[in-house]
Amino acid sequence: MRSSLLRSVKTLAKPTAARGFSSESVPDRKVAVLGAAGGIGQPLALLMKLNPLVSRLTLYDIANTPGVAADVSHINTRSEVAGFVGDDQLGQALEGSDVVIIPAGVPRKPGMTRDDLFNINAGIVKSLCTAIAKYCPNAIVNMISNPVNSTVPIAAEVFKKAGTYNEKKLFGVTTLDVVRAKTFYAGKANVNVAEVNVPVVGGHAGITILPLFSQATPKANLGDEDIKALTKRTQDGGTEVVEAKAGKGSATLSMAYAGALFADACLKGLNGVPDVVECSFVQSTVTELPFFASKVRLGQNGVEEVLGLGPLSDFEQEGLEKLKPELKASIEKGIKFANEN
Repeated sequence: MRSSLLRSVKTLAKPTAARGFSSESVPDRKVAVLGAAGGIGQPLALLMKLNPLVSRLTLYDIANTPGVAADVSHINTRSEVAGFVGDDQLGQALEGSDVVIIPAGVPRKPGMTRDDLFNINAGIVKSLCTAIAKYCPNAIVNMISNPVNSTVPIAAEVFKKAGTYNEKKLFGVTTLDVVRAKTFYAGKANVNVAEVNVPVVGGHAGITILPLFSQATPKANLGDEDIKALTKRTQDGGTEVVEAKAGKGSATLSMAYAGALFADACLKGLNGVPDVVECSFVQSTVTELPFFASKVRLGQNGVEEVLGLGPLSDFEQEGLEKLKPELKASIEKGIKFANEN
């Protein structure tokens, strides 16, 4: 998937490179980015403008979106760009969308956990999802706003109340955990990062992030301590960036890249490309929890199949049992918020 997107970026004027689609046969697809003027939203808007599968790109935020839209609209790629600002223009931004990406919200600061963001971001997500239910109820929704472990259940409850909920079209974007796991594994194993695959399951915060390095390919003979250290670094990747930026931001560029990767996968699935598989936080029966991140096969209906966990090492099985109570609490917190506010 990483190399697929990079190939798309390198051949911006040649939509024929997008997995065999000719410029005439690539379906029209509208993508809306909600929170497009923010730290994640701006680079995400750029990357979606570079994607030849996008024909219309709408950018929405509470301020500054017209400038961002004007800026990226000058890039000589396929999609037409429009910027919308404020509550009264949200409907216009959403109408007709095939994919809606939500990076809206406040970023994490030093000392903050993802859970500290909850009260602010939960309200933002609820408001935006209420509008999605009204203006583009059939769109695929990619939730980036943290804490994802809670914001996805909030979105599900909002859609249920509106009578528009489709569990196949609501995704929590956990791709950054996969991106980090691949990068860190490749560095430690001294293998080509472009060839690495590492499933990451569970949730999208702290110990709920469980990289399955026992299933990583290509195989590398790493010791138990190396695996533990790689797991911890993947779980703490967001904190690593927050601390490195010394109070001036969180993971914005890498998150935008990960968000663009996952949106690209959703678009390919919609367009009928076979065997598109990514990890995502979705409604699931893989465990006893109602939502869980695992490998998901994407298709024209969104989720075509939620794949099982596969064989786990003893260390991973232990990690799975440890994460369940925390993930359960986060899910319940989101459901409670949606139903009480």
